[in-house]
Amino acid sequence: MKNKEPGYSKTRLRSSYLTLVFSVSLVLFLLGVLGLVLINARELSDYLRESLSFWVMLDDEAKEPDIRMLQKDLDAKPYVKSTEYVSKDAAAAKMKKELGEDFISFLGDNPLPPTIDVYLHAGFTSPDSVAKIEKYVREYPFVKEVYYQESLLFLINENVKKISLFLLVISTFLFLIALTIINNTIRLSIYSRRFLIRTMQVVGATRGFIRRPFLIQSAIHGLLAALVAMSLLMGLLYLIEKEFFLMFSFESTYLLLLLGASIIITGVLINIISTYFSVNRYLSISEDKLYY
Repeated sequence: MKNKEPGYSKTRLRSSYLTLVFSVSLVLFLLGVLGLVLINARELSDYLRESLSFWVMLDDEAKEPDIRMLQKDLDAKPYVKSTEYVSKDAAAAKMKKELGEDFISFLGDNPLPPTIDVYLHAGFTSPDSVAKIEKYVREYPFVKEVYYQESLLFLINENVKKISLFLLVISTFLFLIALTIINNTIRLSIYSRRFLIRTMQVVGATRGFIRRPFLIQSAIHGLLAALVAMSLLMGLLYLIEKEFFLMFSFESTYLLLLLGASIIITGVLINIISTYFSVNRYLSISEDKLYY
């Protein structure tokens, strides 16, 4: 029996380590899923805002070189994503296709003006920004009118703000829950080794010497948990892209890399900080309280 006890203790220790890593990895995985939701929500809101355009209606007598000059001027602006020039004939052909009949033969003339459709970057689609851009465009003498769906633009921006605030509150709430779960899991792990900490104190080990192996081990466990969580997220991403491609897409590689780095840093830091305070607790309590 005596020979079996060391092996049994090692098995229990490995089992507790695996439980700790698995528990932390699941919490990090949930945080990662929330991060994916935030990324997709941002991409979706940007897509909606950038799909809205405003129309620069030009005078019928506007010359082609002047129109092209205005288009190039707009394309060079940092707030413009793209522009599209629609001539009178192109506008008439598009209208004819939508109506299903030749309205020009009925009216006897083409009343549609040439236009430049301007699409803005998401960061410049607020009503105030669009109003400033409209004022700049109107300075061109051959610009007859600038039209955009102000009510729809305002509605989209307001809804994006509300959704962003809601997701921020949910993210904070879930992060606090995750922090509590990870902290409690690590405290239970340290609790099972509280007598080892006291034994090291008795033989004269300093606080720093006692803490060091616990912190290093905790950092390794946090890294492993983060890698497991990232593996699960990669599997989830593959499934989403394969089965629900039309509903979800994650095209921002930079944001995905940032999410992966955040998971690793969060896993390691939370583990180290929780371990530090848990070990300190058992370094400071009296021997009688070790049995409670």
